[in-house]
Amino acid sequence: MAGKVMHLLNRDGRFYARLVVPKELRPYLNGKSEFRTPLGADYRDALKKLPGAVALIQHKIALGQRRAAEAGARTATVARYPLAPDQIALRNYQARLQIDDDIRNRYPGYATSEVDDQLVAALRDGVAGRLRDSEYRELIGARIERYRHLGNHDEPEGSDEWRILARAICVSEYEALERVVERDEGDFSGMPSHPLLANAKPVEESKAPISIKQLFADYIASRQIVGKGKGAEKRWSPVFTDLIKFIGHDDARRLTKDDLRRWRDARLKTHSPRTISDVYLASIRTVLNWAVAEDRLALNVAQDVRQEAPKEQQSREQGYTLDEALVILRAARDYRPKESSNPATREGPQMTAAKRWISVLCAFTGARVSEMTQLRTHDIREEPEGFIIRIAPDAGTVKAGNYRDVPVHPQLVAMGFIDFVKASQPGPLFYKNRPGINPVAASQTVAGRISEWLQSMSIVPEGVQPSHAWRHRFKTVGEEEGISRRTLDALQGHSARTAGENYGDVTLKTRRTAIDKFPWYSL
Repeated sequence: MAGKVMHLLNRDGRFYARLVVPKELRPYLNGKSEFRTPLGADYRDALKKLPGAVALIQHKIALGQRRAAEAGARTATVARYPLAPDQIALRNYQARLQIDDDIRNRYPGYATSEVDDQLVAALRDGVAGRLRDSEYRELIGARIERYRHLGNHDEPEGSDEWRILARAICVSEYEALERVVERDEGDFSGMPSHPLLANAKPVEESKAPISIKQLFADYIASRQIVGKGKGAEKRWSPVFTDLIKFIGHDDARRLTKDDLRRWRDARLKTHSPRTISDVYLASIRTVLNWAVAEDRLALNVAQDVRQEAPKEQQSREQGYTLDEALVILRAARDYRPKESSNPATREGPQMTAAKRWISVLCAFTGARVSEMTQLRTHDIREEPEGFIIRIAPDAGTVKAGNYRDVPVHPQLVAMGFIDFVKASQPGPLFYKNRPGINPVAASQTVAGRISEWLQSMSIVPEGVQPSHAWRHRFKTVGEEEGISRRTLDALQGHSARTAGENYGDVTLKTRRTAIDKFPWYSL
């Protein structure tokens, strides 16, 4: 599946170029939090217009940076890595072709759209020096400011040096458009003909290294600010550690496509293609995309490094059948821990309770196993609609990030679950509460032990996930009982599939009616 095009927004079938304004610059840009430029309803045409629209928005943001600097709120960037105009033009030319190449790799129809003739004419005038300063600013001012931000120049607008640079960038933009037209016809052999680019000497990189590990940490921090990223931090951290160890350094600037391909091929010897595709490469690609969007890196070298994964073959349903469910629920009901006189090997009361109740809870709530193992006594309460289980992020983690209330099924009450909760000490129900304990790690440990216990009795069918199978069964039974998909999604914490499904609320009364429709298990 193709990734999203950076800065392209689709709203109700119409496309826009969109950039977020940094918070510190909003007071200098009339309080705007973002800029949008309409690109029309045709997708291929929008892709052609996107680079120019983004450049104009970047220019507006650059003006905000200048106003902030003039007000003393922000220090203007100095030329820390100065380059000659032809060297800046060469870099701009290469960057434009890289963007063109990336879009062609993702969207085959891109090659059939037209180049803007007015843009071509304006660039010709720019190369010839026929434009006023204001016209250069409107045409390629954003590109000039980009290289100022990168520290490659600090020329004041309107100076002779600034106009020389402006003309050089016009050359690079015009030459890049010529390559785009050639590529549309299948010719990728074109080289710049203008002497400014043809004779420019590439610059040896001498920038400070950018830590891959730090990029990952900063990405996770940016996600956690908005209440996300908990799962990614745990699952992706070993991936980044492994990559750094494999390539032998921690510099994102030195990371290459070849490095990633060699790493991918080496890990395919010990991991499945699906894991390599969906975890290893996807995590690196996501973090580097973020780094590019934040101007920490110029390019994402992982963008086109992929691994094809075979489609998973299913030999049976994903959820438990009724007979399989009955076997597991009876094993949970009848569970007794082994006798032991040694306190070190004796099973704790919380683990005994987990083996007794977790499978039953999953069967009657359709919740994720970790959402049940993290329950606390005060997460279960009595309302006019009956007893309610609140699945809350502050208990540990909730995948969708929001709390939800699930009514307690009458059979759970009859089996003594509410009596068990009332007799328990305040705090976690299924793991021992100790100072400094990590609720997420503790609840996941319990979930893992429940899975091991079930599999040790050889009552979990091959190819079935011991606890996740309850989620599949819950939805299957719910649909058999005529419960709406939206109500089932609300009970299980699944996100709405369309914007329309977000309208209105699935009330507690509706949820109670739905839960009561689930049949009792004959235990």
